[in-house]
Amino acid sequence: MNLIREGAFITELIFQAELVSYSRKRLKESVDDFDKIAVWLSIQSILISSGNISKILWPTSKYKERGEHLRELLKIDSNSVLKSRKFRNKFEHYDELLDDFFKDKDIYSYTDLAMNPSLSSSIGESCHRGYNSYNNTLVIHGEILDLNDIVDAVEQLKLKCESLFM
Repeated sequence: MNLIREGAFITELIFQAELVSYSRKRLKESVDDFDKIAVWLSIQSILISSGNISKILWPTSKYKERGEHLRELLKIDSNSVLKSRKFRNKFEHYDELLDDFFKDKDIYSYTDLAMNPSLSSSIGESCHRGYNSYNNTLVIHGEILDLNDIVDAVEQLKLKCESLFM
């Protein structure tokens, strides 16, 4: 990979990391202000930007060599939390999630955008999207994502990227 192309991808990774960092800050402020819309905007921004990072580092097979090169350059482990786009995909394809949930059901419980203290382990799969600000976790259909893990991994990636320009 030539230096200009490599630099463009590294710069984009830094930009996406900065968006995650800004969104994390905005998430904390939104929780403190009890601004539910801003909370979900921030969460979605974290997921989208970390998903963009994932797509750069683990692209489709057509661009496989680029991803391998960048992961090697940045010493990114193949087990990195950044590799999975599962939660980002659930947000991006939320319409499909709803269709699948309501398909062939006569009786169901539906909770969406649940926040503390209504968010508990008893909600389970009926909770479409939930956020627990006490431990910074996201719940979708009973699956939990620790946003701290994502944000911390992105911050480490950003430091590695920036070190290449020093």
